[in-house]
Amino acid sequence: MGEGERFQLGTVGALTLSVVSSVSIVICNKALISSLGFTFATTLTSWHLLVTFCSLHVALRMRFFEHKPLDQKTVTGFGVLNGISIGLLNLSLGFNSVGFYQMTKLAIIPCTVLLETLFLGKKFSRSIQFALLILLFGVGIATVTDVQLNALGSILSLLAILTTCVAQIMTNTIQKKYKVSSTQLLYQSCPYQSGTLLISGPFLDWFLTNQNVFAFKYTTQVLVFIILSCLISVSVNFSTFLVIGKTSPVTYQVLGHLKTCLVLAFGYTLLHDPFDWKNILGILVAIMGMVLYSYFCTREGQKKVAEEATQQSKAGEGETEPLVSVENGSGLKLAVTQMSPPSWKSNKDLHA
Repeated sequence: MGEGERFQLGTVGALTLSVVSSVSIVICNKALISSLGFTFATTLTSWHLLVTFCSLHVALRMRFFEHKPLDQKTVTGFGVLNGISIGLLNLSLGFNSVGFYQMTKLAIIPCTVLLETLFLGKKFSRSIQFALLILLFGVGIATVTDVQLNALGSILSLLAILTTCVAQIMTNTIQKKYKVSSTQLLYQSCPYQSGTLLISGPFLDWFLTNQNVFAFKYTTQVLVFIILSCLISVSVNFSTFLVIGKTSPVTYQVLGHLKTCLVLAFGYTLLHDPFDWKNILGILVAIMGMVLYSYFCTREGQKKVAEEATQQSKAGEGETEPLVSVENGSGLKLAVTQMSPPSWKSNKDLHA
């Protein structure tokens, strides 16, 4: 199997793991919050990250991956920013209507595209932009209902959008800049993410629910669902970093909306949640946008690989005689090994 095929297989695996784990944890948390009354979302997220760190520490001890030192200021800032973005998203949901919160999540994609274009010099073709527009339009039809505005809620939503976009862009750029894997980055940033939410979580949850997480009655059933949610979160957190590292922040956000559609479909078919023709139409339009996005990203990725191969070939033809005539074809081997692996020039998206 060639390098390109292994890269594409790894990308598909990361996307699949992200979808399955995210949909699973949404279903588990829905039972925990709606049925069992455990409404402390921020504190629960801090436990997720703490369990993730412990799991990765055990994996490190068992030599499943190697520890690679990173710049401490970068890791600390990145971890704290991730924790803040999660807290702001929860506050946004608490101070806004569900419809406005969905609008907030939709705004993450164009905001990410804008930031990457302005500060990273990244270019998005008209085909990609068109596919994203269809996707956002479909998700908007399926999820956005009442949109009620208020000053505090709008400010919190704006801050949540900005911090989430920056955190996801940093996830991608740090992995590439320091040449670290998603596992290595997640392991080193988890303590700062979980610490931020462990400190702020109980206060945020009390502020939003007027209930004390420490005074909650923890029955056996509640504990079982909390443990199950924490175990699934290990896969969710790992796949999030993996997807963003292999693709891009915009693709991760696109993937996030796919998860939203799957969760809605699951609720309609198995849990008999109320729905109408607008929900079904929105899901179908969103899926069409995702298919177009995947198609255009794959096509542009293949075009970029072909152009790089052509450039490598021309560069090889222009080599000096001593390099071309090296025994055992080492000159040719050098040209092949320097060829960049095909990058699935996608862009990421989704939040469970």
